[in-house]
Amino acid sequence: MSKYKTLYKWMLLPMIVMQLGIFKDYWGDFSDNAWSVHIHYWTGTVWYLYLIIQPYFATHGQMARHRTNGIIGMFIAGGVCLTALSMMNRDMVTAQRALELPEQFGPFQPWFFLGVAAVEIVMMTAFGFAVIKSIIHRKEIENHAWWLIATVFIIMMPALGRGIQNVYVDMHAKDFPNINIMVPIYLTQVLIMGMLILGAWKYGKLKHPATFLALGVNLFIFLLEPIGRSESVQLFLKALIKG
Repeated sequence: MSKYKTLYKWMLLPMIVMQLGIFKDYWGDFSDNAWSVHIHYWTGTVWYLYLIIQPYFATHGQMARHRTNGIIGMFIAGGVCLTALSMMNRDMVTAQRALELPEQFGPFQPWFFLGVAAVEIVMMTAFGFAVIKSIIHRKEIENHAWWLIATVFIIMMPALGRGIQNVYVDMHAKDFPNINIMVPIYLTQVLIMGMLILGAWKYGKLKHPATFLALGVNLFIFLLEPIGRSESVQLFLKALIKG
């Protein structure tokens, strides 16, 4: 337990990274965002906050508060998962708009939004699985803690990816619309996996199943483009996700 005494401080790093990544995309057009976007943003933010305060409570003699907040935290985790899945129709609608109005979307073609929808299914399934595993192993402190920590790296991509992508597009504005929008996504995945491996090394969890799960999800995201361009995947998503 003692080695987790400063974990709450380390968990500030992914929280800050996530907020920096999503800052412009969310706050830049705050009033224009749909209700579902607001709910998902705030449930996700509260989840990250819980992953900071919960280790603090557990390692600073406040286990009763830790357990009570843990129950509330599971409710928040469900909100993160369900609100993310409920927003997938937004990806489908945006893909259709990109098809109808290509001049407005530039390098962001329909396949990109379809690919995002596909990888989000995998991300949120893995997130839900990790949360459930943390509940199953709630009496095994190290297992419980690492399954929850892994959720950070499983769902970090959308927020961080948008931020890096926005910066990349701005840097290459002169080439618009001939911009390779996958380059910043690949960079995002390298950064996330780097933070994951660094954290796993620090806490001796390089061979933990949760580490492999988070690593697998982020490696899968490298396939976003071929998945999004796949006609079979497109048909599947259109049949599965309906407004």
